[in-house]
Amino acid sequence: MRQILLTLLLVVGTLMASAQTAYWITADDAQRNQTNTWMEFRKDFQLGKKPKKVEACIAADSKYWLWVNGTLAVFEGGLKRGPNRMESYYDVVDLAPYLRKGQNYVRLLLCFFGRQGFSHVSSGQAGVIVDAPSIGLVTDASWQSQRLQAYQTCDAPYTNFRLAESNIRYDAREEHIVHSYKPSLEIGVWGEGAWGKLMERPIPQWHDYGIRTAQYDMTEDEKDNVVFSVRLPYNMQMTPWIDVTDEAGGTCIRLETDHVWGGSAECVRAEYVTRRGRQQYESFGWMNGDVLRVIYPKTARLTVHGIGYRETGYDCDFEGSFTCNDTIINRFWQKAMRTLYVNMRDNYFDCPDRERAQWWGDVTILMGQSFYQLSPRANLLMRKAIRELVDWQKEDGTLFSPIPAENWDKELPAQSLTAISTYGFWYYYMHTGDKETMDYAYPAMRRYLALWTLDDDGLTCERQGGWPWGDWGTDVDMRLILAAWHYLALQSAINVAGLTGHDADIPDYERQMQSIRTAFNRCWNGYAYRHPSYHGATDDRVQAMAVVSGLADSTKYDRIFEVIKRQEYASPYMEKYVYEALMRMGHADYALERFKRRFGPMIADPQHTTLYEGWQEGGYGGGSTNHAWSGGMLTDICEQILGIRPTTPGWREVAIRPTVSPITEAAITIPTVAGPLSYGFKDDGSVYRATVTIPKGMTVHIAPPDGYTPTADTRATLRSGTYKLEFTR
Repeated sequence: MRQILLTLLLVVGTLMASAQTAYWITADDAQRNQTNTWMEFRKDFQLGKKPKKVEACIAADSKYWLWVNGTLAVFEGGLKRGPNRMESYYDVVDLAPYLRKGQNYVRLLLCFFGRQGFSHVSSGQAGVIVDAPSIGLVTDASWQSQRLQAYQTCDAPYTNFRLAESNIRYDAREEHIVHSYKPSLEIGVWGEGAWGKLMERPIPQWHDYGIRTAQYDMTEDEKDNVVFSVRLPYNMQMTPWIDVTDEAGGTCIRLETDHVWGGSAECVRAEYVTRRGRQQYESFGWMNGDVLRVIYPKTARLTVHGIGYRETGYDCDFEGSFTCNDTIINRFWQKAMRTLYVNMRDNYFDCPDRERAQWWGDVTILMGQSFYQLSPRANLLMRKAIRELVDWQKEDGTLFSPIPAENWDKELPAQSLTAISTYGFWYYYMHTGDKETMDYAYPAMRRYLALWTLDDDGLTCERQGGWPWGDWGTDVDMRLILAAWHYLALQSAINVAGLTGHDADIPDYERQMQSIRTAFNRCWNGYAYRHPSYHGATDDRVQAMAVVSGLADSTKYDRIFEVIKRQEYASPYMEKYVYEALMRMGHADYALERFKRRFGPMIADPQHTTLYEGWQEGGYGGGSTNHAWSGGMLTDICEQILGIRPTTPGWREVAIRPTVSPITEAAITIPTVAGPLSYGFKDDGSVYRATVTIPKGMTVHIAPPDGYTPTADTRATLRSGTYKLEFTR
């Protein structure tokens, strides 16, 4: 009987717990919605037994840190708003590993950005909601909370308008021994209020590498400050940590990196004001750079016991690998991967310091590098990028970036076309096999393409948008740049329309492509492609785009090659397509020569572990030194020199068509969605020997390099297993 009663009580308790309503809550403080406000929430509760699994749904504006029974369970939870203009993301966190039978407590630290940015939309209302109904842990007025006055904003210079984050100042003298907790304010329920409907976080929580202490050098600057410098292993996303003793208290310690100015704008930094005695502090606003600096006045009575950092980043592994006989290429590869990874978090970035913005011209180039070297978990970030681009589409059909953003809504027509082109949406599908995302994206593709028209000559009309940008630098023949991207976008639309059952749309796309092809080739003057309205120097970018789009036939390749040898106007962004064009035309040797000449200084730079935005540090108006669009050659090496790319969606079938080049020995592992594919070769000039390891379920079709023929026992089609191949001249 006693057991029955206990069971009934447990059932009733569970029903009562599941019936509880989770509310958005905030601190009862008049300044709770000011920019860069920090709050603390606490809840004590009892559990009759330790549960095996407890899924807690947690949403916040803007970021949160969660401790359960004193153990850090979530470091910087939440994603920047929003999946669209009105909605927010929520996390699902398993609390069970941190819970125990009996008394439990949770502590949650909330940071409210309270400002817009190029990757965040503020709701205007600080708040958090926790819903774990299986144990009755839901946010309501019973949660105790307070605004933390120790958290403040640094004085000017402030972070620039592109960043939603503020510079964090923490004054340890404002910490209270007796906390001024009050009951929280209930300000909304799940799916309502300023935060709108809630969408489950589509990417993993950050990888937390933990706090690492570091070696440092001490110097003095011209302002009589003591400067401790920590050379980080590489440019990373990190939060600084210090361990100091101050005999008097009140010393302001500056925490910043060598990227405190992101080329041309103010970036994230921090300050810590000491209390008396020994103390440790970690500033939770992540920053990035190659060097961490801890700075304070020489007159302070301060002892530094330790300096460290916590690296965090997108949770995917560097599962791929590459090495070759060329040390410059190997060094480039390392820098490209570092630049890629430091530009991944809530979304793909153009740069992690100045903007943290999801520009789609950048995204397409970052995506290629991700597919060839990062574990498939990185694909979720690409899926998120596509869905956000689609869900932010304007009522008139315009696609624009960066998004999410409330202080920017200008269309860059060339980048929007790039997004939906064969280098964008369709490229994503070929590498992932994710048809669901193509079903979701196609209506937006069709609406956007409907905005593009052809002129009386049949060529793509120039669409100004909000910013008619085609590339950094000079001598950009925009009419033909746009026409080539339009052509590639139409090809992608044909592919996606056929995949998603919209075959009726295809004939019109084909008609437009034929018109563009004819009109584009009327712009061939016998030596190069030039639009009649363009009066600058012949544009190497246009010649490259003519090749990679297929608008130029092979009879024009010799002339195009001569133009590209003379002209070097492309920035590192468009240079990726120049190298691809050279390789497609059979000039891999010159592509590598041009690459080493143009990228050589940034590859050799010993001060930066990442690649620049422009051709030199500070170029193009003070450009950043960590722009992953400069890593495009990584994809070209994989797809053109090694000749590896999927021929059916999801890497079920793969082509390997290597190109003879100055790279005469290489080995690569590609972490495809179908499993790891490894390929290595050595070319001695007369015999090309290769080894390929193919995962189960994948079929590989291998063609010999130009000038080589397969030996009798070398098969052209291979399935799972390891094979040794040999081709001879």
